[in-house]
Amino acid sequence: MSANGLVRSLAVSMAAFAITLAAHADALREATIRIGFSTNKPPYVFEHEKSGLEYDIIVAAVRHAGYETVPFFAPMSRLSVMLAHKDIDGIATTNTMNGVAAYYSAPYITYHNVAIALASRHLEIKSIADLGRYSVSTFQRAAELLGPAFHEMAMHNPAYREEADQSARNRLLYSGHVDVIVGDSRIVAYFNREAGKVVDTTQRIDRFDIFPPTDYSVGFVSEAVRDMFNEGLARIREDGEYAEIERRYAEYQ
Repeated sequence: MSANGLVRSLAVSMAAFAITLAAHADALREATIRIGFSTNKPPYVFEHEKSGLEYDIIVAAVRHAGYETVPFFAPMSRLSVMLAHKDIDGIATTNTMNGVAAYYSAPYITYHNVAIALASRHLEIKSIADLGRYSVSTFQRAAELLGPAFHEMAMHNPAYREEADQSARNRLLYSGHVDVIVGDSRIVAYFNREAGKVVDTTQRIDRFDIFPPTDYSVGFVSEAVRDMFNEGLARIREDGEYAEIERRYAEYQ
C-alpha cells in the first residue's frame, strides 16, 4: 500500500473509531439519569457513602426502569438553578409547592416535620402562625415546601432563617441561639449525635406537632423520564424492595 493509501486508511479508521466512541458516549448518557440530592442529610442522604433512605429508594426506582443514577450533591437552592438550566435531569426532595417548573413524580417519601423548643423556654405553640413570635431555624427552601401558612409566617418573621447545613439547627437550639427549630423528626434525631459533641443535648425539649406529613417527589426536566421513574417506583413498592429499604433505616425512626 502506498503512503497516501496508508494515510487515507488510517484516517478512515480514526474517523470510524471517533464515531464509535461518540455513539458509546451517547449510549452511556441515555442509560443514566442525573439526580440532584441535597448535601449530607442523614438518614435520608449520606453524601459520602452515597446511601440513605431517600437515596436508596430513588436509585432503586431508577434501576428498575433500566437506568443508572448519577448523583450530584449541592444545596437545594443551587440544585433548583441547575434543574432550571437543565444541567441535571431531576432533583430529589421537592414538590409542586417548590415554585420550580418541572415534571413532578409520584410521591416517593413522606417527611414528618415538627417544631422543637427547649422546655426551659416555656413556649406556647399551637399553630404554624405562632412561630412568627419566635426566632426560627429550619432547612433550605422550607418557606416554599411547608405550605402557605408557613410561607406567610416566614415572610413576616425577621428572626426566621434557613440553614444549608442541617446539623447547625441542633447546635443553635441547644446553645440557646434560636427559640425554635423546624425539621423532620428523623433528621433532628440523627444530628443530635453530632451536636452532642459541642452542646448539651440532654436538655429537655418540647415538641410541637403542628405540621401535616409532607410528601416529596422528584422534579424532572423531562415528562418521559418522570413517567419512567414512576413506573420504577411502582415496581419496587410491589416487589417488596421499597419495604426492605425502609427496614434498613428503621433505627432512625
